[in-house]
Amino acid sequence: MLEAIKTAIKLPDLRKKLIWTLVLLGIFRLGSLVPIPGPWDLKRLGDIFKGNSVFGLLDMMAGGGLANMSVFAMSVNPYITASIIMQLLTMVIPQLEQMAKEGGEGRKIIAQYTRYATVVLAIIQGTALAFGLRAAMIAPTVWDIVLAIITLTTGAVLLMWLGEVLSERGIGNGISMIIFAGIVARVFPSIKQLFDLLRGQSAIGLTLVSIILFIALIIAVVAGVVFVTQGERKIPVQYAKRIVGRKMYGGTSTYLPIKVNHSGVIPVIFASSILAFPPTIAQFLEPGHWLYKALNIVAPGRTLYLIIYAILIFLFTYFYTAITFNPLEVSDNMKKYGGFIPGIRPGKPTAEYLDRVLTRITLAGALFLTVIALLPYLINLVPAFKTLQVQFGGTAVLIAVGVAIDTMKQIEAQLLMRQYEGFLK
Repeated sequence: MLEAIKTAIKLPDLRKKLIWTLVLLGIFRLGSLVPIPGPWDLKRLGDIFKGNSVFGLLDMMAGGGLANMSVFAMSVNPYITASIIMQLLTMVIPQLEQMAKEGGEGRKIIAQYTRYATVVLAIIQGTALAFGLRAAMIAPTVWDIVLAIITLTTGAVLLMWLGEVLSERGIGNGISMIIFAGIVARVFPSIKQLFDLLRGQSAIGLTLVSIILFIALIIAVVAGVVFVTQGERKIPVQYAKRIVGRKMYGGTSTYLPIKVNHSGVIPVIFASSILAFPPTIAQFLEPGHWLYKALNIVAPGRTLYLIIYAILIFLFTYFYTAITFNPLEVSDNMKKYGGFIPGIRPGKPTAEYLDRVLTRITLAGALFLTVIALLPYLINLVPAFKTLQVQFGGTAVLIAVGVAIDTMKQIEAQLLMRQYEGFLK
């Protein structure tokens, strides 16, 4: 692996990509430390964020920028939301679906629509964030609120541009790399917190065994995430021989990969966002108000919250998989090019077979996502880990591992293309 890294650095074009990646990620981290102009009280801000899962998720993706109310406080969340909306609209609007099938030109138009939607969503989310967090300001004026909205919107649009430049000139998907950098930036404070607890273990009743078990659990979870993320069901596909003119095509065997976790981390984000609305609204009400008590029934950590959270993740996993993988369309494409699954008739029987396989394998993916998302709450139920209070989010692990694997594969492909040995031998 070290030899592969040395080779990657020696290659001029690959070295240039690595430098671009580091520089652009450095700009993101620098912007996460630049505060928004205004009379912000970080102590009040911390009190608002305490126990709020939606702010915790947003702050994690912003690399701590939201807790500091920085220029990049919204990170790439408007762009992600716009991308998901456009992806869903592509499935239901025939014109957008036709554009997506046209190839590069159609995708460019959809990408342009996504940018416009990002600007609109950035303005809406920036306005909601500025007004929602005005309680953390000291005697705010109208100009302070307007300046916060402009700064938040500009920061989100700038990050969208940085992500696109990173995708073009750097390594990996730019937006994913920005999220990855934000998550990694939160790892070091967590490690420091763990060592602080280790030094004061006699004072809070921690044992060295419990900390070792906790570290072992982290390693096991990361290994499990890698295993499931890479896991796929390979369905054999045979292509019949075809004679076109004087040439013969086909006659090859390949396979159709169906991932265990086809939907990625999207279902967890959907479920977290929906369940975070009631407690967030409750924060702006008086604690004694009846609506405050009603909304906090589904506050994070409560039994009802965990039950609904698990159900939503399960349902969203099947929903998102269904709209991103169409068995009938895959079956028609295979039939069009003379492909068939051995033992299965082309056409409708193939679509039904793929649907059965997808339904069964998605069950494993849905269970996996549910356990990973509930892991922080399950850890707190274990007496040996309860006093650790370390932020250990399964969502963060999913994103970080997925991006790391994708980046390594891209570097691997660059090296193999130049006939060098990669990371995997």
